[in-house]
Amino acid sequence: MITGKRSMLPLRVIAQCFILIIIVGGLFGAFAPSAFAHATLDRATPQANEKMTASPPEVKLVFSEAIEQGVGALEVLDTKARKVTSETAALSGDRTTLSLKLPELAEGVYTVSYRIVSEDGHPVSGSYVFVVGNPPEWKDGSAFNDVYGGGETDSHALSSDNWLLYTARIIYYAALLIAAGLMLWGAAYRKANDSVAAVFRRLLLISLRALLLSLLVLIFLQSKDIMEGQPLSAWGQLFTGTASGRAWLELIALTLAGFAILSIKQGTGIRAAVQLLWALIIVAVESMLGHPAANDPKLLTIAGDWIHLLAASIWAGGLLALLVLWFEDRKEAGRFGAFFSRGALIALVSLVVTGIGMTLLFLPKLSYLWLTPWGVMLTIKAGLTLLVIATGAWLRLRMRKGGIPDGRLLRVDTALMLVIVGIAAIFTYVSPLPSNDPVHYHQMGEDVHYTLEISPNIPGGSNAATLQVWLPEQLGEPKSVVLRLRSEGREDAPIDVPIAKFDDQSYDTFEGFVRTSYQAKGAFLPYAAKWKAEIRILTKEDVEIVKEVSFVNY
Repeated sequence: MITGKRSMLPLRVIAQCFILIIIVGGLFGAFAPSAFAHATLDRATPQANEKMTASPPEVKLVFSEAIEQGVGALEVLDTKARKVTSETAALSGDRTTLSLKLPELAEGVYTVSYRIVSEDGHPVSGSYVFVVGNPPEWKDGSAFNDVYGGGETDSHALSSDNWLLYTARIIYYAALLIAAGLMLWGAAYRKANDSVAAVFRRLLLISLRALLLSLLVLIFLQSKDIMEGQPLSAWGQLFTGTASGRAWLELIALTLAGFAILSIKQGTGIRAAVQLLWALIIVAVESMLGHPAANDPKLLTIAGDWIHLLAASIWAGGLLALLVLWFEDRKEAGRFGAFFSRGALIALVSLVVTGIGMTLLFLPKLSYLWLTPWGVMLTIKAGLTLLVIATGAWLRLRMRKGGIPDGRLLRVDTALMLVIVGIAAIFTYVSPLPSNDPVHYHQMGEDVHYTLEISPNIPGGSNAATLQVWLPEQLGEPKSVVLRLRSEGREDAPIDVPIAKFDDQSYDTFEGFVRTSYQAKGAFLPYAAKWKAEIRILTKEDVEIVKEVSFVNY
């Protein structure tokens, strides 16, 4: 009996201590609730989704309690996900307010991203978006679809249905470059005898005829596409009221003027000056069409394209003339070849430099090279250009030794030139950027159906999000729904889309399920990225259902 009583004593003591701990813990929780709370964002300046007329001087975040000093970060990102300032955020004396001084911000969409540690050691993070002024329209593949006044409706793919258009464009592009190059070489090469002059004249006549014919075919095909369904009276507006139409008329006039130039006496200063002026102008007009006209800064891209086309003309026109001279007059081919090699070297260097420069201007990210036919063709073109440089160097070396160009190398160089011109003719007609497609995702399940739509899915612009959620009838409508966007591959905190319930009049119903619909509109996709939409559905029984949808924009 004594042993039994002694064994019960420790149990009573343990029970009494346990009850005492519960009582003390309850009292502590009642009188000191803040000891277990985490810091939350109370106020933000600028506010989430605020549209401001001018650049704010700073970003200020006020938290519900003190936060740790020297831990975490506050950043403001632009539409290219770059930090707008390298300054460090300052913490107030009471350690509840975090502020970051800002430089003068241009019009655009900006992301505030913060990561802090509350006084109890709990990490807290978040992101939101604000807008300054009227942001410029975001450019994706669709911005380049109509730069020639029509044509591609899908910038991602090359269609075999457009074979006539592509054929005409290849002939047009080759004829334009060769004609401009022959005009330039004819103006620069003053040692031309009658045989050289005859070769230049014959090639010019052929290239001008091909240029005029292919230009008329291109104009017909593109204008027919643009004016489909339009009255005949609207055609005049196309050629006089649009930049593309006026450029077409200018190209026709310049091509006809090219025939007139052939009637001016060869070898005179007037002929040389007119040829030089003609080449500079027609290349300038072509530079104002296509990708440079749809890209910013326009002055820089148009100037770069003008230099690029002039360099291509010098190379293409001179190389073709040299090949024909090699067949007809080897001695003159040697003389012209020595003169041509110096200009061709400068032209090839200019082609490489301007080509790299314009690629960097067109593409926000070099990874886009692998996402479109434009990038694939550019890569092939770059590889062929390296072969041209190698062939040209070998040809130049052989000419130094023998004085006369090597016929096999000339044929190879000319063949490479024609392939490159053909690729350039097509890839300058398709978009360098991938297009953004609206997000539409529907998923059915036993516990929930849901549909997420985001349109037009453009970074840095206004997007509309619609989320439909179906729960079983016995659960009823959800207690809460959160739509959260995470940028994959980045450490930025997720962005909560400010969705609100709305009266959905659509007829998408599922037997045994109750639908609740939410929508939001705003700049909640602040930059191009791979995104993961996180849908968090809390039922009335406090059961959380989490679904994810991945999508991308450029």
